[in-house]
Amino acid sequence: MTSLKLPALVAVFCFLFFLGARGWGYDGHYAVCKIAQSRLSKPASDAVARLLPRHIGGNFTSLCIWADRKSQNPLFEKSAGDCKDEDGEKRRCLTGAINNYTTQLRGQGSSRHRYNPSEALLFLSHFIGDIHRPLHVEFTTDKGGGNIDVHWYSRKQVLHNVGDESIILTAEERYYRSHIQGLISTIQQNISSAWADQVKEWESCSSGEAPCPDTYATESVKAACDWAYKGVSEGAALDEESVGSLPRYRSEFR
Repeated sequence: MTSLKLPALVAVFCFLFFLGARGWGYDGHYAVCKIAQSRLSKPASDAVARLLPRHIGGNFTSLCIWADRKSQNPLFEKSAGDCKDEDGEKRRCLTGAINNYTTQLRGQGSSRHRYNPSEALLFLSHFIGDIHRPLHVEFTTDKGGGNIDVHWYSRKQVLHNVGDESIILTAEERYYRSHIQGLISTIQQNISSAWADQVKEWESCSSGEAPCPDTYATESVKAACDWAYKGVSEGAALDEESVGSLPRYRSEFR
């Protein structure tokens, strides 16, 4: 089995904490993986390339949405605390999945199982992005805003989808001529300048070894309470001023 050291790969997903909410669409996951891959060390980059199909050419960015299209997968093998899924089944959650796939990629999985490290890489890259979305570590009663009907400007949709795609796509249209690469370039510039003094903190875990999904989940819950749900009710009309998300883009991404 291929053994892969992951600190750079795992830590860089934290850089996109500012983008939106639960279960990203294509652009959100594409941005996460594009930036993550650009920050990999040479050994880690080579290890990633060995896990991917040859026709990908070592670039796993386009595959970061793959986990959402996989109908069944052995996501959850170990987790912490009272972690459980929306049906109340214990030990089935993002923190458990992240721990599980990290263990698989490090070659430390149980010998009783046969793991696919290529799938583990794609699941991990996807779920590290998801866990930083405030409405992916959410209140099960409303399924992360999936049961709350709102309007994003004139378009009716659920709160989940506003954070999933609408905020990102609106920002791309207004500030980056509808090109995701413009947003990615701005984030990368901020990582090396405006956010440079925070990078070490993002790359570290209290346990001393990345990843630390419980920490990521705690931050996401706080963000959900502080702004994702704040002031939102059934039928609410949302725009950039009401949710404050696009001003956040202007101040931190431009």
